Amino acid sequence: MKKNRTLIIIIGIIAILAIWVTVVYNGLVSTEENVNNQWANVETQYQRRADLIPNLVNTVKGYATHEKTTLEGVISARSQATQIKVDANNLTPEKLAQYQKAQGDVTTALGKLLAITENYPDLKANQNFLELQAQLEGTENRINVARKDFNDAAKEYNVSIRRFPRNIFANMFGFQKKSYFEAAQGSETAPKVQF
Repeated sequence: MKKNRTLIIIIGIIAILAIWVTVVYNGLVSTEENVNNQWANVETQYQRRADLIPNLVNTVKGYATHEKTTLEGVISARSQATQIKVDANNLTPEKLAQYQKAQGDVTTALGKLLAITENYPDLKANQNFLELQAQLEGTENRINVARKDFNDAAKEYNVSIRRFPRNIFANMFGFQKKSYFEAAQGSETAPKVQF
């Protein structure tokens, strides 16, 4: 009778530990999938921007035929940015920095494109251009929100895999730290405005 009681206690302890390990593991999986989902949202917003660029360039091209270098720069930056693919399961700081630089180059090229439109009053009044410009501004806002949401999810995940005792299981099951989006290099310095 004493052996049965001891066996029941041991089985009970093993069952509780198994349930606890399952809950911890499933929690880690959930937070990692949230990071992957947020990364997909970031990529979706960058793809939305990439899809708007050809329409914007073609609209500007009709008005600004001698701005060929700027137009080609936008198309080239878009092409390079869409070629860089980063897997959410392998977000190393280097790969994320490369992705972020390519997207930054698109932002810079678009800034130049929008700056030249100041020289074309007819273009600035064109309804297609105004709609594309509004969509692009909205997309840039969505990109910022998606990046912030990704960083929040990555932080939650990184904290989760580093806290004791989850860190033991995270290491045991191969959960790795996720990188963050960071501010573009040089963004800490305000641009100089001259009149």
